[in-house]
Amino acid sequence: MRCPYCQSLENRVMDSRFREGGNVIRRRRKCMSCDRRFTTYERIGDMHPMIIKKDGRRETFDREKIAAGVRRACEKLPVSVTEQDALVDDIERRICDLGEREIDSKQIGDMVVAELRKVHGVAYVRFASVYRTFKDLEDFMSELQLLLKDKDPAKSSKSAKRAKHN
Repeated sequence: MRCPYCQSLENRVMDSRFREGGNVIRRRRKCMSCDRRFTTYERIGDMHPMIIKKDGRRETFDREKIAAGVRRACEKLPVSVTEQDALVDDIERRICDLGEREIDSKQIGDMVVAELRKVHGVAYVRFASVYRTFKDLEDFMSELQLLLKDKDPAKSSKSAKRAKHN
């Protein structure tokens, strides 16, 4: 492993810990040249499918693209990084579990939208507005109305009671 500070290849592992149910190993390392410490993460190399884009192009699966989209959707919302990582891990695992050599990008987008909908309504709408390319305000409002219609009635009544008391 190359040191991110001095680029030396000589370092030693100071500590190793399992994360995410044992699927990831976090290693704390110390560079033997510059004495600085850094962290690395090792993940099992699953066989990921090729992604078929809307225009027919194919590209290799990139977990970071999903993570970046989820981070943008959850920005400035009370959704922890741990929750975001768990969501991305779940989607990646589901994609690998399909056992397909190729998968349509729409299928991945649908998975992300469904998971974000469970996590936070605003994050869901943010992601959906980009993913589903809303063309105008009517498309946006239609999606919001669907979200409000599907909302749990028990939660709605609690929110209404809370608003009365404030």
